[in-house]
Amino acid sequence: MQPEKGGAPGTSISAVLERITYANEETGYTIARVATERSGSELLTVVGPLLGAQPGESLRLTGRWTSHPRYGRQFEVWSYATVLPATVQGIRRYLGSGLIKGIGPKMAERIVDHFGTETLTVIETTPERLVEVPGLGPKRTKMIGAAWEEQKIIKEVMIFLQGVGVSTSIAVRIFKQYGEASISVVRNEPYRLADDVWGIGFKTADTIAQAVGIPHDSPERVKAGLRYTLSQAADDGHCYLPAPNLVADAVKILAVPAELTASCLEELVSEEGVVREEVPAGDGVVPAVYLLPFHRAELSLASSLRSLLNSSADRLGAFAGVDWDVALEWLAKRTGADLAPEQAHAVRLALTNKVAVLTGGPGCGKSFTVRSIVTLARAKKAKVVLAAPTGRAAKRLSELTGHEATTVHRLLQLRPGGDATFDRDNPLDADLVVVDEASMLDLLLANKLVKAVAPGTHLLFVGDVDQLPSVGAGEVLRDLLAADENVVPRVRLTHIFRQAQESGVVTNAHRVNSGLMPALEGMGDFFLFPCEEAEEIAALTVDVVANRIRRRFGLDPRRDVQVLAPMHRGAAGAGNLNALLQEALTPSREGMPERRYGGRVFRVGDKVTQLRNNYDKGTAGVFNGTVGTVVDIRPDDHRMTVLTDEDEHVEYAFDELDELAHAYAVSIHRSQGSEYPAVVVPLATSAWMMLQRNLLYTAITRAKKLVVIVGSRRALGQAVRTRGAGRRHTSLTHRLRPA
Repeated sequence: MQPEKGGAPGTSISAVLERITYANEETGYTIARVATERSGSELLTVVGPLLGAQPGESLRLTGRWTSHPRYGRQFEVWSYATVLPATVQGIRRYLGSGLIKGIGPKMAERIVDHFGTETLTVIETTPERLVEVPGLGPKRTKMIGAAWEEQKIIKEVMIFLQGVGVSTSIAVRIFKQYGEASISVVRNEPYRLADDVWGIGFKTADTIAQAVGIPHDSPERVKAGLRYTLSQAADDGHCYLPAPNLVADAVKILAVPAELTASCLEELVSEEGVVREEVPAGDGVVPAVYLLPFHRAELSLASSLRSLLNSSADRLGAFAGVDWDVALEWLAKRTGADLAPEQAHAVRLALTNKVAVLTGGPGCGKSFTVRSIVTLARAKKAKVVLAAPTGRAAKRLSELTGHEATTVHRLLQLRPGGDATFDRDNPLDADLVVVDEASMLDLLLANKLVKAVAPGTHLLFVGDVDQLPSVGAGEVLRDLLAADENVVPRVRLTHIFRQAQESGVVTNAHRVNSGLMPALEGMGDFFLFPCEEAEEIAALTVDVVANRIRRRFGLDPRRDVQVLAPMHRGAAGAGNLNALLQEALTPSREGMPERRYGGRVFRVGDKVTQLRNNYDKGTAGVFNGTVGTVVDIRPDDHRMTVLTDEDEHVEYAFDELDELAHAYAVSIHRSQGSEYPAVVVPLATSAWMMLQRNLLYTAITRAKKLVVIVGSRRALGQAVRTRGAGRRHTSLTHRLRPA
């Protein structure tokens, strides 16, 4: 609790939270409407840190009365505590809010009608009496009793955690991880939180650690800060950091002497928490510091690729003696089209080399080349396995080859914890493995995949190396292409076919990739709507998606149109656009259930995306970037169902909704591997640091039929002129060299 602010004593009021008007998940700032005994039917406005409070809860609010020049009198909340309601109406509202699993609005009414003001006492002390209520059997009664007990424990943990500065939403995650041990872990091992609890980084753990008395210069704190710095570097795509960079970056975060940081790094290395190794960089070598999983994965991936390349076995040995003129003539009759010379070269390469790479931009015939490779392999009765990093990419691969394709995760049958069913000891039964959208493969996933490829199997990576690198650490496709061609054979398709030249999407993708402004005159599938201010860009983007594209092209705004933003934050960022687009496309409707979690409201029909890998969900896990649609919300049993783009129904408990975000607008990074009929790209100068050529190129190449850029010509020019960020810190290319 915060009894006073700025030296002035606070005022306390008791109120029932009726509805949340706005909530910022990052800051906790909330605008809500509440009812008090004095206000009667008139609702009062309260503003402040209310994140975690749910409609229906009775609250004790501490703060002060203020007057807003536009909105009038309102209560500024400094802190709050939940209290149990005392009136029949309050109890009915509280129980019917969905807080207690097993009780929805109708059941709450029945329970309160039966027990009146004694309802909460009955649930607390004699929950077995709930069977007296019509429609409540022993099973549901037991569930309600257990949920009530859990709520009590959560409240105790919450009070402690709020006392050390933890927000309610973070406290819920801590409780989910540690249960009744939460207080002990937070008090004694606060830096564990950053490793164990998704969504808690070093900074939050550090704030908690200082609140429970961990010294600022504690070696435990410094080592946690070094691990955090390496983890942040991995989030930025790096497999390692040079030791001087690591120490300098950690010093900025920790505000401790460099000497202490360097000595703690030595301790970390000796404890085998991290690995240090001299690796080539530029014209010399650097002392590279890795987190253990990335070092192991890089060594393993390089070793597995070399083993495949050097294997004496060959499961496509039939192609070693093929008369290629005859084979390609047969293929042309089968497919109805001749291959261009570089395509024919790619076909031969894939079918006669154990590992190969096929790269090229849009309109250069990658898809037709892959189809030709698969057609010839299957003509020889070869077992062909097709995979891609995302569900959408796998669907597209299946459509173009006429052969079943799957995601890499499902192909490997990843189990809870992330271990794969198929690995070196249990390899895939395949003669040819084709991986599309290989630019998306990060180091950890690529390692799992290549380990599962049996000796003698041919492995073909297909992708556009000019697109953004993977979201995860590493840049596997670029590293393969940077290796010696005698080590990793490759073909780069460069010829743009005539039909593709007629497409504004394809033409402008190549112009942007070459550093030229997109051509706008006479293009029926590529448009620029110029405007300058971020708020204006956001409003126009919503209009283009919800109205203009539908009127002009007949495309469904939810199913066929995707907004791809350079950034998440800001007025024209994905976060704000999601709120605006949800209001335009899936507004609140009377009688339709919805569920608020933090700053988001989920409704039936919402387009959503998964934010982290969860190996325990679905039949084979649900992975970061998976997109789906909310098809059901059930307040009574606290669950929501999402139909993913892989046609799987996945259940989410209400306390798991932090794994989901709206996907009407997504960052360009998150769109990799997906393809949409229409793409809308908001470009504001406020995203200046993110405006890079490969970012814009990736956005354009996600579109099949239509691209609309909404925004500033200056921002567009900046994106075209600015080459992408420099290479990531990786050493896969070096490790692929012959010993």
